[in-house]
Amino acid sequence: MHYYGLFFNVLIICSILLSSVPQSLNQNVGPLVKMTNGQVWPKPLFQHNFDEYLTLEPENFHFNITGHSCDDLQDAFKRYNHMLFLKAKKTFKHHTSLSTNFTFGKLEVLNVQITNPCENYPSLNMDEKYEIKINNSCGLLLASSIWGIFRGLETFSQLVYLGTDGSTFVIQSTSIVDYPKFRHRGFLLDTSRHYLPIEIITKTLDAMSYSKMNVFHWHMVDDNSFPFQSSVFPNLSERGAFGHSAIYTKNDVKYVIEHAKRRGIRVIPEIDTPGHSLSWGLGGIPGLLTPCSDPHSNRFGPIDPTVEENYNFIRMLLSEVNGLFQDKYLHLGGDEVDTSCWSTNKKIQMFMLRNNMSDIVELEKYYFANIFNITQNLRTVPIVWEELFDENIHLDPNVVVQVWKSDLNSSVSKVMKCGHPVIFSSCWYLNYINYGADWLNFYRCDPTDIVGENRLFLGGEACMWGEFVDETNLLPVSWPRASAVAEVLWSHVLNETEAKHRLEEHVCRMRRRGIPAQPASGPSYCHY
Repeated sequence: MHYYGLFFNVLIICSILLSSVPQSLNQNVGPLVKMTNGQVWPKPLFQHNFDEYLTLEPENFHFNITGHSCDDLQDAFKRYNHMLFLKAKKTFKHHTSLSTNFTFGKLEVLNVQITNPCENYPSLNMDEKYEIKINNSCGLLLASSIWGIFRGLETFSQLVYLGTDGSTFVIQSTSIVDYPKFRHRGFLLDTSRHYLPIEIITKTLDAMSYSKMNVFHWHMVDDNSFPFQSSVFPNLSERGAFGHSAIYTKNDVKYVIEHAKRRGIRVIPEIDTPGHSLSWGLGGIPGLLTPCSDPHSNRFGPIDPTVEENYNFIRMLLSEVNGLFQDKYLHLGGDEVDTSCWSTNKKIQMFMLRNNMSDIVELEKYYFANIFNITQNLRTVPIVWEELFDENIHLDPNVVVQVWKSDLNSSVSKVMKCGHPVIFSSCWYLNYINYGADWLNFYRCDPTDIVGENRLFLGGEACMWGEFVDETNLLPVSWPRASAVAEVLWSHVLNETEAKHRLEEHVCRMRRRGIPAQPASGPSYCHY
Protein backbone atom coordinates (compact mmCIF):
# COMPACT_ATOMS: atom_id res chain seq x y z
CA MET A 1 0.00 0.00 0.00
CA HIS A 2 2.88 2.33 0.78
CA TYR A 3 4.42 1.96 -2.72
CA TYR A 4 1.00 2.18 -4.39
CA GLY A 5 0.28 5.49 -2.60
CA LEU A 6 3.67 6.90 -3.61
CA PHE A 7 3.09 5.93 -7.24
CA PHE A 8 -0.36 7.50 -7.17
CA ASN A 9 1.08 10.78 -5.81
CA VAL A 10 3.71 10.88 -8.56
CA LEU A 11 0.97 10.47 -11.19
CA ILE A 12 -0.96 13.38 -9.70
CA ILE A 13 2.13 15.64 -9.69
CA CYS A 14 2.95 14.77 -13.34
CA SER A 15 -0.60 15.48 -14.45
CA ILE A 16 -0.50 18.87 -12.71
CA LEU A 17 2.82 19.75 -14.38
CA LEU A 18 1.56 18.72 -17.83
CA SER A 19 -1.66 20.66 -17.41
CA SER A 20 0.37 23.78 -16.63
CA VAL A 21 2.09 23.75 -20.09
CA PRO A 22 0.52 26.51 -22.20
CA GLN A 23 -1.76 25.18 -24.92
CA SER A 24 -0.23 27.69 -27.34
CA LEU A 25 3.31 26.30 -26.95
CA ASN A 26 3.25 24.44 -30.26
CA GLN A 27 2.35 27.65 -32.05
CA ASN A 28 5.69 29.15 -31.04
CA VAL A 29 7.90 26.15 -31.78
CA GLY A 30 9.70 25.79 -35.10
CA PRO A 31 9.61 28.18 -38.08
CA LEU A 32 7.24 31.10 -37.80
CA VAL A 33 6.07 30.45 -41.37
CA LYS A 34 6.04 26.90 -42.71
CA MET A 35 7.66 26.55 -46.13
CA THR A 36 6.11 24.82 -49.12
CA ASN A 37 7.63 22.03 -51.21
CA GLY A 38 7.93 22.39 -54.98
CA GLN A 39 5.88 25.59 -55.21
CA VAL A 40 6.74 28.22 -57.81
CA TRP A 41 7.85 31.85 -57.37
CA PRO A 42 6.43 34.00 -58.85
CA LYS A 43 2.99 32.41 -58.84
CA PRO A 44 1.99 31.01 -62.28
CA LEU A 45 -1.13 32.26 -64.02
CA PHE A 46 -2.70 28.79 -64.17
CA GLN A 47 -1.60 25.57 -62.44
CA HIS A 48 -3.43 22.31 -61.83
CA ASN A 49 -1.76 19.61 -59.75
CA PHE A 50 -2.46 15.87 -59.84
CA ASP A 51 -2.14 13.29 -57.05
CA GLU A 52 0.92 11.70 -58.61
CA TYR A 53 4.51 12.21 -57.56
CA LEU A 54 7.54 11.34 -59.67
CA THR A 55 11.18 10.99 -58.74
CA LEU A 56 14.13 12.19 -60.79
CA GLU A 57 17.51 10.45 -60.88
CA PRO A 58 20.47 12.58 -62.00
CA GLU A 59 22.01 9.76 -63.99
CA ASN A 60 18.77 8.96 -65.86
CA PHE A 61 17.09 12.34 -66.38
CA HIS A 62 17.75 14.47 -69.47
CA PHE A 63 16.39 17.37 -71.50
CA ASN A 64 15.28 16.53 -75.03
CA ILE A 65 14.95 19.13 -77.79
CA THR A 66 11.95 18.58 -80.06
CA GLY A 67 11.93 21.99 -81.79
CA HIS A 68 14.45 24.70 -82.63
CA SER A 69 17.80 24.75 -80.84
CA CYS A 70 20.67 27.19 -80.24
CA ASP A 71 23.75 27.64 -78.07
CA ASP A 72 21.82 29.63 -75.45
CA LEU A 73 19.39 26.74 -75.02
CA GLN A 74 22.20 24.22 -74.61
CA ASP A 75 23.84 26.52 -72.07
CA ALA A 76 20.54 26.72 -70.15
CA PHE A 77 20.26 22.93 -70.07
CA LYS A 78 23.71 22.64 -68.47
CA ARG A 79 22.92 25.35 -65.95
CA TYR A 80 19.57 23.92 -64.90
CA ASN A 81 20.76 20.33 -64.88
CA HIS A 82 23.26 21.42 -62.25
CA MET A 83 20.68 23.37 -60.22
CA LEU A 84 18.13 20.56 -60.35
CA PHE A 85 20.37 18.10 -58.61
CA LEU A 86 22.02 20.11 -55.87
CA LYS A 87 21.99 17.74 -52.90
CA ALA A 88 21.71 18.59 -49.25
CA LYS A 89 25.01 19.13 -47.48
CA LYS A 90 23.98 16.57 -44.89
CA THR A 91 21.06 14.28 -44.18
CA PHE A 92 18.24 16.13 -42.48
CA LYS A 93 15.04 15.35 -40.69
CA HIS A 94 12.09 16.77 -42.58
CA HIS A 95 8.98 17.86 -40.73
CA THR A 96 6.59 16.62 -43.44
CA SER A 97 6.31 13.52 -45.57
CA LEU A 98 4.32 12.51 -48.61
CA SER A 99 1.09 10.63 -48.06
CA THR A 100 1.21 6.91 -48.82
CA ASN A 101 -1.97 7.38 -50.88
CA PHE A 102 0.07 9.04 -53.63
CA THR A 103 1.53 6.95 -56.45
CA PHE A 104 5.17 7.26 -57.48
CA GLY A 105 6.89 6.94 -60.82
CA LYS A 106 10.04 8.25 -62.47
CA LEU A 107 10.44 11.35 -64.62
CA GLU A 108 13.16 10.59 -67.11
CA VAL A 109 12.86 13.33 -69.72
CA LEU A 110 11.61 16.87 -70.21
CA ASN A 111 10.83 17.43 -73.88
CA VAL A 112 11.59 21.07 -74.75
CA GLN A 113 9.98 22.59 -77.82
CA ILE A 114 10.57 26.09 -79.17
CA THR A 115 8.28 26.75 -82.10
CA ASN A 116 10.34 29.68 -83.46
CA PRO A 117 14.09 30.15 -84.00
CA CYS A 118 16.07 31.58 -81.08
CA GLU A 119 16.31 35.36 -80.98
CA ASN A 120 19.69 37.03 -80.46
CA TYR A 121 18.70 39.49 -77.73
CA PRO A 122 15.66 40.02 -75.46
CA SER A 123 13.41 43.03 -75.98
CA LEU A 124 10.55 44.89 -74.32
CA ASN A 125 7.98 42.88 -76.28
CA MET A 126 9.64 39.48 -76.03
CA ASP A 127 7.25 36.56 -75.68
CA GLU A 128 7.75 34.97 -72.26
CA LYS A 129 4.73 32.67 -72.30
CA TYR A 130 5.31 28.96 -71.65
CA GLU A 131 3.39 25.77 -70.92
CA ILE A 132 4.46 22.81 -68.79
CA LYS A 133 2.89 19.37 -68.54
CA ILE A 134 4.34 16.77 -66.15
CA ASN A 135 2.74 13.31 -66.11
CA ASN A 136 3.70 9.65 -66.33
CA SER A 137 7.41 9.31 -67.07
CA CYS A 138 7.96 12.36 -69.24
CA GLY A 139 7.30 16.06 -69.27
CA LEU A 140 6.79 18.79 -71.85
CA LEU A 141 7.94 22.40 -71.87
CA LEU A 142 6.50 24.39 -74.79
CA ALA A 143 7.08 28.01 -75.80
CA SER A 144 7.21 30.06 -78.98
CA SER A 145 10.47 31.81 -78.00
CA ILE A 146 13.73 31.07 -76.24
CA TRP A 147 12.68 33.60 -73.57
CA GLY A 148 9.57 31.59 -72.75
CA ILE A 149 11.73 28.48 -72.51
CA PHE A 150 14.02 30.24 -70.01
CA ARG A 151 11.04 31.15 -67.83
CA GLY A 152 9.67 27.61 -68.13
CA LEU A 153 13.01 26.02 -67.21
CA GLU A 154 13.09 28.18 -64.08
CA THR A 155 9.58 27.06 -63.17
CA PHE A 156 10.44 23.41 -63.84
CA SER A 157 13.51 23.67 -61.61
CA GLN A 158 11.35 25.05 -58.80
CA LEU A 159 8.83 22.23 -59.12
CA VAL A 160 11.60 19.76 -58.27
CA TYR A 161 12.43 19.51 -54.58
CA LEU A 162 14.41 17.30 -52.24
CA GLY A 163 12.56 14.45 -50.58
CA THR A 164 12.66 13.57 -46.91
CA ASP A 165 16.09 11.91 -47.03
CA GLY A 166 17.88 14.93 -48.50
CA SER A 167 18.98 13.06 -51.63
CA THR A 168 15.81 12.02 -53.50
CA PHE A 169 14.42 14.50 -56.01
CA VAL A 170 10.63 14.71 -56.28
CA ILE A 171 8.17 16.48 -58.59
CA GLN A 172 4.38 16.50 -58.54
CA SER A 173 2.47 15.91 -61.77
CA THR A 174 1.12 19.25 -62.89
CA SER A 175 -0.11 21.37 -65.78
CA ILE A 176 0.93 25.04 -66.06
CA VAL A 177 0.15 27.89 -68.44
CA ASP A 178 2.00 31.05 -67.55
CA TYR A 179 3.01 34.48 -68.83
CA PRO A 180 3.82 37.81 -67.12
CA LYS A 181 1.42 40.58 -66.20
CA PHE A 182 3.87 43.36 -67.14
CA ARG A 183 6.63 43.48 -69.75
CA HIS A 184 9.25 45.43 -67.81
CA ARG A 185 10.30 43.82 -64.50
CA GLY A 186 13.53 45.47 -63.53
CA PHE A 187 16.23 45.73 -60.92
CA LEU A 188 18.25 48.96 -60.66
CA LEU A 189 21.78 48.61 -59.35
CA ASP A 190 24.00 51.57 -58.48
CA THR A 191 27.72 50.89 -59.03
CA SER A 192 28.95 54.44 -58.47
CA ARG A 193 28.61 54.92 -54.70
CA HIS A 194 30.40 51.62 -54.12
CA TYR A 195 32.22 49.67 -56.81
CA LEU A 196 30.71 46.19 -57.13
CA PRO A 197 32.87 43.35 -58.49
CA ILE A 198 31.68 41.64 -61.66
CA GLU A 199 30.97 38.38 -59.81
CA ILE A 200 28.52 40.22 -57.53
CA ILE A 201 26.77 41.72 -60.54
CA THR A 202 26.46 38.31 -62.21
CA LYS A 203 25.12 36.79 -58.99
CA THR A 204 22.53 39.58 -58.96
CA LEU A 205 21.58 38.62 -62.52
CA ASP A 206 21.27 34.98 -61.41
CA ALA A 207 19.00 35.98 -58.53
CA MET A 208 16.91 38.09 -60.90
CA SER A 209 16.39 35.10 -63.19
CA TYR A 210 15.24 32.98 -60.23
CA SER A 211 12.34 35.44 -59.81
CA LYS A 212 11.78 35.98 -63.56
CA MET A 213 12.94 39.60 -63.60
CA ASN A 214 13.98 40.67 -67.09
CA VAL A 215 15.66 44.13 -67.00
CA PHE A 216 18.96 45.04 -65.39
CA HIS A 217 19.03 48.84 -65.04
CA TRP A 218 22.73 49.61 -64.63
CA HIS A 219 23.22 52.99 -62.94
CA MET A 220 26.90 53.01 -63.80
CA VAL A 221 28.22 56.50 -62.97
CA ASP A 222 27.36 59.34 -60.61
CA ASP A 223 28.90 62.12 -58.50
CA ASN A 224 31.08 59.79 -56.44
CA SER A 225 32.81 57.84 -59.19
CA PHE A 226 33.01 57.16 -62.92
CA PRO A 227 33.90 53.46 -63.18
CA PHE A 228 32.97 53.01 -66.87
CA GLN A 229 36.13 52.81 -68.98
CA SER A 230 35.68 54.88 -72.13
CA SER A 231 38.02 54.32 -75.06
CA VAL A 232 37.29 57.80 -76.41
CA PHE A 233 37.73 59.57 -73.05
CA PRO A 234 39.96 57.27 -70.94
CA ASN A 235 40.64 59.95 -68.31
CA LEU A 236 37.01 59.80 -67.16
CA SER A 237 37.64 56.48 -65.39
CA GLU A 238 41.41 56.92 -65.03
CA ARG A 239 40.83 59.92 -62.78
CA GLY A 240 37.15 59.63 -61.91
CA ALA A 241 36.97 56.04 -60.66
CA PHE A 242 37.74 55.15 -57.04
CA GLY A 243 40.91 53.43 -58.24
CA HIS A 244 42.44 51.33 -61.00
CA SER A 245 40.86 48.19 -59.56
CA ALA A 246 37.41 49.82 -59.52
CA ILE A 247 36.84 50.12 -63.27
CA TYR A 248 34.51 48.28 -65.64
CA THR A 249 36.34 47.59 -68.89
CA LYS A 250 34.54 46.99 -72.16
CA ASN A 251 35.19 43.28 -71.76
CA ASP A 252 33.59 43.44 -68.30
CA VAL A 253 30.51 45.11 -69.76
CA LYS A 254 30.29 42.59 -72.60
CA TYR A 255 30.56 39.75 -70.08
CA VAL A 256 27.68 41.19 -68.01
CA ILE A 257 25.53 41.69 -71.13
CA GLU A 258 26.16 38.11 -72.29
CA HIS A 259 25.52 36.66 -68.83
CA ALA A 260 22.23 38.58 -68.69
CA LYS A 261 21.18 37.66 -72.22
CA ARG A 262 21.59 33.94 -71.48
CA ARG A 263 19.01 34.42 -68.73
CA GLY A 264 16.58 36.47 -70.79
CA ILE A 265 17.58 39.74 -69.12
CA ARG A 266 18.03 43.05 -70.91
CA VAL A 267 20.78 45.44 -69.75
CA ILE A 268 19.88 49.13 -69.89
CA PRO A 269 22.68 51.56 -68.96
CA GLU A 270 22.03 54.89 -67.29
CA ILE A 271 24.27 57.87 -68.06
CA ASP A 272 22.76 60.51 -65.78
CA THR A 273 23.14 64.19 -66.74
CA PRO A 274 23.31 67.12 -66.30
CA GLY A 275 23.38 66.59 -62.53
CA HIS A 276 25.02 63.70 -60.67
CA SER A 277 28.12 64.36 -62.77
CA LEU A 278 30.77 65.75 -60.43
CA SER A 279 33.12 62.80 -60.97
CA TRP A 280 33.11 63.63 -64.69
CA GLY A 281 34.93 66.89 -63.89
CA LEU A 282 38.07 64.97 -63.01
CA GLY A 283 38.32 63.67 -66.57
CA GLY A 284 39.96 66.80 -67.95
CA ILE A 285 37.13 67.90 -70.26
CA PRO A 286 37.52 71.73 -70.49
CA GLY A 287 34.45 73.69 -69.41
CA LEU A 288 32.35 70.59 -68.73
CA LEU A 289 31.03 71.48 -65.27
CA THR A 290 29.60 74.82 -64.19
CA PRO A 291 31.81 76.85 -61.81
CA CYS A 292 29.82 78.26 -58.93
CA SER A 293 29.73 82.03 -58.36
CA ASP A 294 32.46 82.23 -55.74
CA PRO A 295 35.76 81.82 -57.63
CA HIS A 296 37.56 80.91 -54.40
CA SER A 297 35.16 78.12 -53.39
CA ASN A 298 36.41 75.68 -56.03
CA ARG A 299 32.83 74.36 -56.14
CA PHE A 300 31.16 73.10 -59.28
CA GLY A 301 27.60 72.42 -60.33
CA PRO A 302 25.98 70.44 -63.17
CA ILE A 303 27.22 70.19 -66.75
CA ASP A 304 27.37 73.66 -68.31
CA PRO A 305 24.54 73.75 -70.91
CA THR A 306 25.90 76.89 -72.61
CA VAL A 307 29.14 75.31 -73.87
CA GLU A 308 28.61 73.90 -77.36
CA GLU A 309 31.63 71.57 -77.06
CA ASN A 310 29.91 69.81 -74.16
CA TYR A 311 27.25 68.47 -76.53
CA ASN A 312 29.95 67.12 -78.85
CA PHE A 313 31.51 65.39 -75.86
CA ILE A 314 28.18 63.90 -74.74
CA ARG A 315 27.42 62.83 -78.34
CA MET A 316 30.69 60.91 -78.56
CA LEU A 317 30.27 59.34 -75.10
CA LEU A 318 26.66 58.24 -75.68
CA SER A 319 27.59 56.94 -79.12
CA GLU A 320 30.27 54.77 -77.51
CA VAL A 321 27.86 53.54 -74.84
CA ASN A 322 25.17 52.87 -77.42
CA GLY A 323 27.59 50.85 -79.55
CA LEU A 324 28.58 48.68 -76.60
CA PHE A 325 25.17 47.94 -75.10
CA GLN A 326 22.71 45.99 -77.22
CA ASP A 327 19.39 47.32 -75.92
CA LYS A 328 17.63 50.06 -77.89
CA TYR A 329 16.68 51.87 -74.65
CA LEU A 330 19.09 54.27 -72.92
CA HIS A 331 18.43 55.90 -69.55
CA LEU A 332 19.41 59.59 -69.58
CA GLY A 333 18.69 60.37 -65.92
CA GLY A 334 17.76 64.02 -65.54
CA ASP A 335 16.86 63.88 -61.85
CA GLU A 336 17.77 66.12 -58.92
CA VAL A 337 19.52 68.83 -60.92
CA ASP A 338 20.94 71.40 -58.48
CA THR A 339 20.59 74.57 -60.54
CA SER A 340 21.96 76.98 -57.93
CA CYS A 341 25.30 77.30 -59.74
CA TRP A 342 23.49 77.96 -63.03
CA SER A 343 21.52 80.70 -61.31
CA THR A 344 24.59 82.49 -59.98
CA ASN A 345 27.10 81.96 -62.80
CA LYS A 346 27.46 85.28 -64.66
CA LYS A 347 28.38 83.68 -67.99
CA ILE A 348 25.30 81.50 -67.88
CA GLN A 349 23.11 84.43 -66.91
CA MET A 350 24.40 86.39 -69.92
CA PHE A 351 23.67 83.38 -72.17
CA MET A 352 20.10 83.22 -70.89
CA LEU A 353 19.65 86.96 -71.45
CA ARG A 354 20.91 86.73 -75.05
CA ASN A 355 18.58 83.80 -75.77
CA ASN A 356 15.50 85.30 -74.10
CA MET A 357 15.32 82.61 -71.40
CA SER A 358 13.20 83.83 -68.53
CA ASP A 359 14.16 81.19 -65.94
CA ILE A 360 16.38 78.21 -65.24
CA VAL A 361 13.74 75.75 -66.45
CA GLU A 362 14.09 77.29 -69.91
CA LEU A 363 17.82 76.59 -69.75
CA GLU A 364 17.15 73.00 -68.73
CA LYS A 365 14.73 72.64 -71.65
CA TYR A 366 17.47 73.92 -73.95
CA TYR A 367 19.91 71.35 -72.56
CA PHE A 368 17.58 68.38 -73.02
CA ALA A 369 16.48 69.50 -76.50
CA ASN A 370 20.13 69.04 -77.48
CA ILE A 371 20.41 65.70 -75.67
CA PHE A 372 17.25 64.33 -77.32
CA ASN A 373 18.62 65.36 -80.72
CA ILE A 374 21.65 63.21 -79.94
CA THR A 375 19.62 60.16 -78.91
CA GLN A 376 17.36 60.58 -81.93
CA ASN A 377 20.39 60.44 -84.22
CA LEU A 378 21.61 57.38 -82.33
CA ARG A 379 18.17 55.78 -82.82
CA THR A 380 17.85 54.99 -79.14
CA VAL A 381 14.70 55.30 -77.05
CA PRO A 382 15.31 57.58 -74.04
CA ILE A 383 14.21 56.84 -70.49
CA VAL A 384 14.16 59.77 -68.05
CA TRP A 385 13.31 60.31 -64.41
CA GLU A 386 9.96 61.95 -63.67
CA GLU A 387 11.38 65.45 -62.95
CA LEU A 388 11.55 66.15 -66.67
CA PHE A 389 7.85 65.46 -67.05
CA ASP A 390 6.99 67.48 -63.94
CA GLU A 391 8.94 70.49 -65.25
CA ASN A 392 7.12 70.39 -68.61
CA ILE A 393 10.29 69.76 -70.57
CA HIS A 394 9.32 68.74 -74.10
CA LEU A 395 9.37 64.95 -74.44
CA ASP A 396 8.66 63.05 -77.63
CA PRO A 397 5.82 60.54 -77.22
CA ASN A 398 8.22 57.58 -77.23
CA VAL A 399 10.23 58.90 -74.24
CA VAL A 400 9.73 56.62 -71.23
CA VAL A 401 9.15 58.32 -67.87
CA GLN A 402 10.34 56.53 -64.73
CA VAL A 403 8.21 57.59 -61.76
CA TRP A 404 10.10 57.42 -58.47
CA LYS A 405 8.82 60.29 -56.31
CA SER A 406 5.05 60.23 -56.75
CA ASP A 407 2.36 57.66 -56.15
CA LEU A 408 0.36 55.66 -58.65
CA ASN A 409 -2.77 57.78 -58.51
CA SER A 410 -1.12 61.07 -59.37
CA SER A 411 1.93 61.00 -61.64
CA VAL A 412 1.47 57.63 -63.34
CA SER A 413 -2.01 58.47 -64.58
CA LYS A 414 -0.91 61.95 -65.71
CA VAL A 415 2.06 60.60 -67.63
CA MET A 416 -0.02 57.99 -69.43
CA LYS A 417 -2.72 60.55 -70.27
CA CYS A 418 0.01 62.52 -72.05
CA GLY A 419 0.88 59.43 -74.08
CA HIS A 420 4.20 58.49 -72.49
CA PRO A 421 5.18 54.95 -71.48
CA VAL A 422 5.78 54.57 -67.74
CA ILE A 423 8.11 52.59 -65.49
CA PHE A 424 7.12 52.74 -61.82
CA SER A 425 9.50 52.55 -58.84
CA SER A 426 8.18 54.79 -56.06
CA CYS A 427 7.29 52.10 -53.53
CA TRP A 428 10.08 49.66 -54.40
CA TYR A 429 13.23 51.35 -53.08
CA LEU A 430 15.14 48.45 -51.55
CA ASN A 431 17.69 50.75 -49.90
CA TYR A 432 14.98 51.87 -47.45
CA ILE A 433 15.18 49.14 -44.81
CA ASN A 434 12.71 48.45 -42.01
CA TYR A 435 13.04 45.86 -39.28
CA GLY A 436 10.84 42.82 -39.76
CA ALA A 437 9.11 41.29 -42.77
CA ASP A 438 9.30 44.44 -44.87
CA TRP A 439 8.90 42.46 -48.12
CA LEU A 440 5.18 42.82 -47.40
CA ASN A 441 5.45 46.59 -47.97
CA PHE A 442 6.73 45.92 -51.49
CA TYR A 443 4.21 43.13 -52.09
CA ARG A 444 1.26 45.31 -51.12
CA CYS A 445 2.14 47.94 -53.72
CA ASP A 446 0.19 46.57 -56.68
CA PRO A 447 -0.36 48.93 -59.64
CA THR A 448 -2.84 46.64 -61.42
CA ASP A 449 -6.07 48.32 -60.36
CA ILE A 450 -4.77 51.79 -61.24
CA VAL A 451 -3.22 51.05 -64.63
CA GLY A 452 -5.60 48.31 -65.78
CA GLU A 453 -4.86 47.08 -69.30
CA ASN A 454 -3.13 50.29 -70.41
CA ARG A 455 -0.15 49.21 -72.51
CA LEU A 456 1.64 52.48 -71.74
CA PHE A 457 2.35 51.08 -68.28
CA LEU A 458 5.43 48.99 -69.05
CA GLY A 459 6.02 47.73 -65.52
CA GLY A 460 8.37 48.64 -62.73
CA GLU A 461 11.74 48.34 -61.05
CA ALA A 462 13.09 47.51 -57.64
CA CYS A 463 15.85 50.05 -56.97
CA MET A 464 18.99 49.43 -54.92
CA TRP A 465 20.94 52.65 -54.48
CA GLY A 466 24.47 52.14 -53.32
CA GLU A 467 25.23 54.54 -50.46
CA PHE A 468 25.19 51.77 -47.85
CA VAL A 469 25.58 48.56 -49.85
CA ASP A 470 28.70 46.99 -51.31
CA GLU A 471 29.81 43.43 -52.09
CA THR A 472 29.50 42.45 -48.42
CA ASN A 473 25.75 43.05 -48.06
CA LEU A 474 24.18 43.70 -51.48
CA LEU A 475 22.76 40.22 -52.01
CA PRO A 476 21.19 39.62 -48.57
CA VAL A 477 19.72 43.13 -48.48
CA SER A 478 18.26 42.72 -51.98
CA TRP A 479 16.83 39.21 -51.70
CA PRO A 480 14.13 38.07 -51.14
CA ARG A 481 12.80 41.64 -50.91
CA ALA A 482 13.21 42.14 -54.66
CA SER A 483 11.45 38.80 -55.19
CA ALA A 484 8.31 40.37 -53.73
CA VAL A 485 8.45 43.08 -56.41
CA ALA A 486 9.04 40.41 -59.04
CA GLU A 487 5.86 38.54 -58.11
CA VAL A 488 3.80 41.75 -58.13
CA LEU A 489 5.01 42.46 -61.67
CA TRP A 490 4.62 38.89 -62.95
CA SER A 491 1.66 37.25 -61.23
CA HIS A 492 -1.94 38.05 -62.13
CA VAL A 493 -3.39 37.20 -58.70
CA LEU A 494 -1.68 38.17 -55.44
CA ASN A 495 -2.32 36.62 -52.04
CA GLU A 496 0.16 37.56 -49.32
CA THR A 497 -1.10 34.89 -46.89
CA GLU A 498 -0.37 32.17 -49.40
CA ALA A 499 2.74 33.89 -50.78
CA LYS A 500 4.62 33.96 -47.47
CA HIS A 501 4.84 30.15 -47.41
CA ARG A 502 6.15 30.00 -50.97
CA LEU A 503 8.61 32.79 -50.20
CA GLU A 504 10.08 30.72 -47.35
CA GLU A 505 10.82 27.96 -49.85
CA HIS A 506 12.16 30.46 -52.37
CA VAL A 507 14.60 31.85 -49.80
CA CYS A 508 15.95 28.36 -49.13
CA ARG A 509 16.08 27.68 -52.87
CA MET A 510 18.16 30.81 -53.47
CA ARG A 511 20.52 29.95 -50.64
CA ARG A 512 20.96 26.47 -52.05
CA ARG A 513 21.93 28.09 -55.35
CA GLY A 514 24.49 30.38 -53.73
CA ILE A 515 22.44 33.56 -53.16
CA PRO A 516 22.66 34.52 -49.45
CA ALA A 517 19.04 35.66 -49.17
CA GLN A 518 18.03 36.99 -45.75
CA PRO A 519 15.11 35.57 -43.71
CA ALA A 520 11.74 36.65 -45.08
CA SER A 521 9.32 36.37 -42.17
CA GLY A 522 11.20 35.71 -38.94
CA PRO A 523 12.44 32.48 -37.31
CA SER A 524 13.00 29.80 -39.97
CA TYR A 525 15.26 26.95 -40.99
CA CYS A 526 16.38 25.70 -44.41
CA HIS A 527 16.46 21.92 -44.30
CA TYR A 528 19.01 21.79 -47.11
